[in-house]
Amino acid sequence: MDEIERAHEIVSRVAKKTPIETSTYLSEILGSPVLLKCENLQRTGSYKIRGAYYMMSKLSAEERARGVVAASAGNHAQGVAFGARELGIKSTIFMPLGVALPKLQATRDYGAHVVLGGATVEEPLRAAAEFARDTGAIFVPPFDHPDIITGQAALGLDIMDDVPDVDTVIVPIGGGGLISGVAAAVKQRARQQGRDVRIIGVQAENAAPFPISLKAGKPVEITTGATIADGIAVAKPGTLNFEIVKELVDDVVTVSDDDTARALLLLLERSKLVVEPAGAVGVAALLTGAAQASGGDLGRTVVLLSGGNIDPLLMQRVVAAGLAVSDRYLNLRLMLPDRPGQLARTSELIAAANANVVEVLHTRHGHGLQISQVELQVSVETRGPDHRAEVVRILREAGYDPIVD
Repeated sequence: MDEIERAHEIVSRVAKKTPIETSTYLSEILGSPVLLKCENLQRTGSYKIRGAYYMMSKLSAEERARGVVAASAGNHAQGVAFGARELGIKSTIFMPLGVALPKLQATRDYGAHVVLGGATVEEPLRAAAEFARDTGAIFVPPFDHPDIITGQAALGLDIMDDVPDVDTVIVPIGGGGLISGVAAAVKQRARQQGRDVRIIGVQAENAAPFPISLKAGKPVEITTGATIADGIAVAKPGTLNFEIVKELVDDVVTVSDDDTARALLLLLERSKLVVEPAGAVGVAALLTGAAQASGGDLGRTVVLLSGGNIDPLLMQRVVAAGLAVSDRYLNLRLMLPDRPGQLARTSELIAAANANVVEVLHTRHGHGLQISQVELQVSVETRGPDHRAEVVRILREAGYDPIVD
């Protein structure tokens, strides 16, 4: 705990104390207070600056002269680049070819020399390790290092300072650097108060090695699937992180991409917060009940929004997905007689239901169509499940047989 407090003092030189916001909407769902720890508003857009800066601050003058190297598709890259700049250290960052342009540009703007290569982050990781061997540069790992964990633990102290009576903390998990640090700080501070705080980790279900590893009793490597939560898409827990999680974390749950998209949309609409998918999984765990199902009353809950670095193009797609899973989109197919006026009549009926058409496809070439028919595919904005049902009802009462996709 002494080292975590020293790290907190050092990290506070560059990391700002991000706000904690109460979510009335989530509090009503849970039946007890829910607060959002907004690391999406942190410098560089995520918590990663904490661990990277603390590790680099402990380097000797000789080590700093050799420079640092890291590999990342986004947040870790920016944290290392920014921290290195503040400490006057030259940084080299290896990033995959498909990295989002905003993350690439931000890393360069913080002064790093960026080397692009490889389709996934695994190839940049190998390249960074080789660069460290060849040049003597100090490799800054993303999560599996004592100083990285201790730097992230400073965030746990911030939470305990702001919400000393917290009962549960919900944390996104990738390799485990964040949750192992936060759990170490929160659990120790709580024990000093003579009580316990529940720690729940959340992973994307298509990239969730922790539940399998905890069951096996050792870190297990999995094959990750596609997920929008790329910031926590890690195939294997860190060795040190796993041991801390096994000892201190009360439960690890998973959420789907649809759940995450809905959470991201909720944060945008209800809390006016831009959060990347990996940072929104904790909220998704509350919306789905996964966190509540882990056992026990959650009580006063802090959900950690770990980052806000989302590509605007991905944001557009995720918001659309979030609208769909929240029943705010309605995709219909109607078989219509091939004669003038049918498209106009259908549009009038949808307008009468106060729904807004956003996309239309009118074709004579759909599968199973008769010669005298056309198929109308229409996407409609609605206000939720009841409004969707109203649109369908009005079309059916007019003699149509809409197929809901």
